[in-house]
Amino acid sequence: MISLFITIAGFVIGLGAVTVIDIHGFLGRTSPYWTEATIRTHKVTKPLIWCGMILVIIGTYLLFKDGLLDTNTYAHILGVEFIMILNGCFLSFVISPFLLNQEREGKSRELLSQSLQYKIAISFVVSFVSWWGFLYYLLAIIAK
Repeated sequence: MISLFITIAGFVIGLGAVTVIDIHGFLGRTSPYWTEATIRTHKVTKPLIWCGMILVIIGTYLLFKDGLLDTNTYAHILGVEFIMILNGCFLSFVISPFLLNQEREGKSRELLSQSLQYKIAISFVVSFVSWWGFLYYLLAIIAK
């Protein structure tokens, strides 16, 4: 029960934050107001996403250790977690510093370049699909 609770808590925290920042990012593509809101919001959502990710990793490990996940399923989960971590690192260590610099320079209301918007859009799709897909996959396995 504890392992499932930790995993679901991680999804609640992480997926909630991912959804909020994805919506802000989508709105910020063409709006200076939402670009600035996205820059400010990501300061809150970024640590929440990492907190959620850590809880999901701990929870799924405990589910595996408790025998609720077989080795093959756990290997798939580790693969998805790895992709999510790589994507999170890109957003946290490449995109986030750029956005914070924009804010420091007083340019937080300026629209991002098309090239950067494209990279962020791909990253957000990876993030959104991996979080929701992972949750669906995990629930389908547990429901069996």
